[in-house]
Amino acid sequence: MIKVKKRKFLLLPGDGIGPEVVGEVKKIIQWFNKNKSLDFEIDEDLAGGASYDKHGTPITDEVFYKALECEAVILGAVGGPKWDDVEFSKKPERALLKLRKELKLFANLRPAICFKQLVDASTLKPEIVSGLDIMIVRELTGGIYFGEPRGIKPIDNGERKGINTHSYTSSEIRRVARVAFDLAKKRQNKVTSCEKSNVMEAGLLWKEEVQELHNKEYKDVELNHMLADNCAMQLLRNPKQFDVIVTDNLFGDMLSDQASMLTGSLGLLPSASLGAKDKNGKMRAMYEPIHGSAPDIAGKGIANPIATILSFSMALRYSLNLDKEADVLENAVQEVLNDGLRTKDIVSKGTKEVSTTKMGDAIISKLK
Repeated sequence: MIKVKKRKFLLLPGDGIGPEVVGEVKKIIQWFNKNKSLDFEIDEDLAGGASYDKHGTPITDEVFYKALECEAVILGAVGGPKWDDVEFSKKPERALLKLRKELKLFANLRPAICFKQLVDASTLKPEIVSGLDIMIVRELTGGIYFGEPRGIKPIDNGERKGINTHSYTSSEIRRVARVAFDLAKKRQNKVTSCEKSNVMEAGLLWKEEVQELHNKEYKDVELNHMLADNCAMQLLRNPKQFDVIVTDNLFGDMLSDQASMLTGSLGLLPSASLGAKDKNGKMRAMYEPIHGSAPDIAGKGIANPIATILSFSMALRYSLNLDKEADVLENAVQEVLNDGLRTKDIVSKGTKEVSTTKMGDAIISKLK
């Protein structure tokens, strides 16, 4: 068997349950090295609260430069109430925002898939969510989370004023819309663009730029425009009407979390944050589960590692073009669910509850 070139993954377990779920990904990477001769190299370091506790900063320059040089970053989760009183610029979440901004990871892909084995775990009726498969493309480096001016300042009457700026440029909108259109071509060929063009100028620009790009380059893809609040309602009413949803940073944050709960558990869903491809076709990328650090269950061995494992599958697919290997891993997850194994968050009558490590081991046992 021919060995491929070594490719490095930077693992940043982070806080809370992050080290537990990333630990299962590490075992899977080692399986691929041993059984598929992929020869992945693993580097591991601190980010978030763990980094703050040791270094006084949520991410060190050394770790940031490692992220620049690796094939892809696999992040666990950052943050927790332990760091609520830390200075804003040093909060654990700033590590995540810095990586997204400085690596120029402008497109966040969040699939919302309802596994057939877990239809009953959703709070919606089975006929509403059965077969659900949505991809939400969220713009990640612009909008209100990064706009200037921002801050909290005193005003003349003794009160304080909080300021955030929501702004987008044409190029920022077009590059993320292009990602959505290209994804739709490989799916059901349908894009829904969401904004608030009725009350926000930035939303009006968003709508105009997406439409113009469609008219010039993607006429063969069906495009619909929808106000973001209506989209939130439609996700509950009739979610299967959607294929690919593209939206800005703020609305994408909200809509993707809402869509994820249609599936029954945050512990099942991965995400990918992608940058632009360089002249050699390579791109920087970071992969992470959409769930948080869940400090209330950290260390108990009950966290669901599936979202982080599927995030690694997305890394195989999008960063390394290893579609076959990604399929192998995703099929293994499906087989374990078929066997009735569940972590605590998704256990139900007639299924067997297993620990974080047992779930990881079971998935590895199904790899072929």
